[in-house]
Amino acid sequence: MGKLLKITLVGIILAFVGERIIRFRERLEASRTLDPVELPNCHLLKGIEAGSEDIDILPNGLAFISAGLKYPGIKCFAPDKPGEIFLLDLTDENPVPSPLKISPGFDVASFNPHGISTYIDRKDDTVYLFVVNHPQFQSTVELFKFVEEENVLQHLKTIRHDLLSSINDLVAMGPDSFYATNDHYFLNPIMRKLEMFLGLGWAYVVYYSPKEVKEVAANFYFANGINVSPDNKHIYIADLVGHDIHVLRKNPDWSLTPVKVLHVDTLVDNLFVDPTTGDIWSGCHPNGWKLFFYDPDDLPGSEVIRVQNILSENPIVTQVYANNGSVLQGSSVASVYDGKLLVGTVFHRALYCDLKDL
Repeated sequence: MGKLLKITLVGIILAFVGERIIRFRERLEASRTLDPVELPNCHLLKGIEAGSEDIDILPNGLAFISAGLKYPGIKCFAPDKPGEIFLLDLTDENPVPSPLKISPGFDVASFNPHGISTYIDRKDDTVYLFVVNHPQFQSTVELFKFVEEENVLQHLKTIRHDLLSSINDLVAMGPDSFYATNDHYFLNPIMRKLEMFLGLGWAYVVYYSPKEVKEVAANFYFANGINVSPDNKHIYIADLVGHDIHVLRKNPDWSLTPVKVLHVDTLVDNLFVDPTTGDIWSGCHPNGWKLFFYDPDDLPGSEVIRVQNILSENPIVTQVYANNGSVLQGSSVASVYDGKLLVGTVFHRALYCDLKDL
């Protein structure tokens, strides 16, 4: 009887592991093939060689780009070089990114920028840049003031909190407040992969202000990109492994109420919201298996989608760009300004496209 029980238990465990492997590969779109969708007026930006993970654009066309991310389990082409924030002026006919200087006193050597978000204080037009940072693979939020006339980021403070243990992205809601996604529950890299392998919905969203810090949304598989609607009424959250964009209503007390979930057939990463149209743009991973298990002979591709009218009963999802990695590997963000498209990547290059003639 004891031997039969052991055989039964082993069979159950093997069946469970097999089912998890199948589900894990499905969530990472391991078997998906990608048909190319090219844009005619595109070129790679010079000077960005090791990632352009997130991009945010000011109303005047100045784009901030976080570069040089080092993330456990993800390829990095410059592991010994500190991360940077690039500035790109999209009003130039031929824009060229330039790295921003950071004020003395900030530990530039350990700078490992991830998600970013800007906030403009309408009282005096001060531009604040919030940056998710992973020094020594920990998680902090660095708050900078952008001094445009000097092209300098003035470091104001470092934000830490127990609820901000593994931050991926954030969206600024004020000069010192934001919503942030925590992409994993576990800090240990092995436990993180096990968490994702088991399909545990333990990722969550936090609201932070100096007066209050609280969890406001939960049960995501891999909470990634986050942004806010132009009317400031809704928060959008990307669940990378769930292939979903969640829409939540922002309440007066900063809590969030689920409204709807839009399923997309790709691993959706960072979210950019067009301030004029309200369209959501995202750089996506058409085959996440290739991203997490990098093979130079089988490169991870890139994909850009646009979501129109997400609050309607029938949102329109359009695949704007798709490449098998021959041009762009591991796209993570797509941002638009005045007929121009920027596509950033986790660890590779950055693509600039002029959409005006389309």
